[in-house]
Amino acid sequence: MIRYIREFMRLESASGILLLAAAVLAMVIRNSPLDFVYTGLLNIPVEIRIGALQIAKPLLLWVNDGLMAVFFFLIGLEIKREVLEGELSSREKLMLPAIAAAGGMLVPALIYVACNWGDAVAMRGWAIPAATDIAFSLAVLTLLGNRVPTGLKLFLLALAIVDDLGAIVVIALFYTADLSVGMLGMASAAIVVLLFLNRQGVTSIPAYLLVGVVLWISVLKSGVHATLAGVVLAFFIPLRAKDEAGHSPLERLEHDLHPTVAFGILPMFAFCNTGISFEGISLSSFLEPVPIGIALGLFIGKQIGITGATWLAVRVGLGKLPDNVDWLQIYGISIVCGIGFTMSLFIGSLAFEQVPVTFDPAIGKHMVESAEGVAVTLNTRVVDERLGIIFGSLLSAIVGYLVLRFAASRKSLPPSSESAATSAH
Repeated sequence: MIRYIREFMRLESASGILLLAAAVLAMVIRNSPLDFVYTGLLNIPVEIRIGALQIAKPLLLWVNDGLMAVFFFLIGLEIKREVLEGELSSREKLMLPAIAAAGGMLVPALIYVACNWGDAVAMRGWAIPAATDIAFSLAVLTLLGNRVPTGLKLFLLALAIVDDLGAIVVIALFYTADLSVGMLGMASAAIVVLLFLNRQGVTSIPAYLLVGVVLWISVLKSGVHATLAGVVLAFFIPLRAKDEAGHSPLERLEHDLHPTVAFGILPMFAFCNTGISFEGISLSSFLEPVPIGIALGLFIGKQIGITGATWLAVRVGLGKLPDNVDWLQIYGISIVCGIGFTMSLFIGSLAFEQVPVTFDPAIGKHMVESAEGVAVTLNTRVVDERLGIIFGSLLSAIVGYLVLRFAASRKSLPPSSESAATSAH
């Protein structure tokens, strides 16, 4: 288990660096003479038709609805394994990170709501600052090396997984369009087949994936966001049925998918969703209610929510701090958890139906092409929500790193030096 955790953290950390590179590249291209290539790429129509069944979307939505379903499938596999055998497998292990994650989702959402109260359109983004990006968060810890105790890394890992589960529930409950009863019925039938395969001890991965494709199409057409099909499929993949080599289908899939998701799907998602045009954007754009609500939620809300909830849980005896971890390190981790990025961008795309946007200098407004191919004006708040995500995440990464580095240096001081430092204050 320790070997797996180390491998997981190594992959996630490297993925965080690649995510940052993809985001920077997207913004550079978007604000260069190659802008037409970027927007044209995202708008390429991609269509699959089998008889009367047709799925036609621009490339951007194939990434967000299709490839991200694989990302959520991997999250589902990780959650199932952690609940059955890992850091969430017992009440003692689960309680503290679960309470911390709840506080870390609630307070940022409340801060966002306070900044945008009374605006029905803006209020759709209330869940954006509630998310934590595990790849970027672990990348920050990697920069600190052995100065971060293993218990703190495991606390962050468990907290982020519970946070992902919370985000999945939020997406299912609050970002669902008009429902199709017929397609929900087909999705239910696919789930029954998956349950049957699981109960019969079937370990054939292709069998599960074939039913999973049917489930994804059904969920896509039902009005529920298609990525949730990946999570549902993951919960039926066997963990305890082993093959000749002693590996379960879940372990094989998780091992095989992790590099693909970390180094392929997530960077592609970041590239497609962070191409912000800076034309028409000024300092005041960062102070609009939506971006400032997101930035404050991520940077301030996570600190208050996670540290406060953790302190309360320890105070009333619902949990205890990990070994060799002090409160300054918990505070540093709470700041690092303000790195929302991937999941925040994804929820933002659901809240504001993100599509490539252009700025028309003739009228001084942002424009977006409607479903009918007609350019229509777009409220700049919808454009700017990514500014809040990037600014809040970047600030959280820098400050969180500095706090954790300071906490590590404090603990490494010899007793005499620490006493001298204390007396000097």
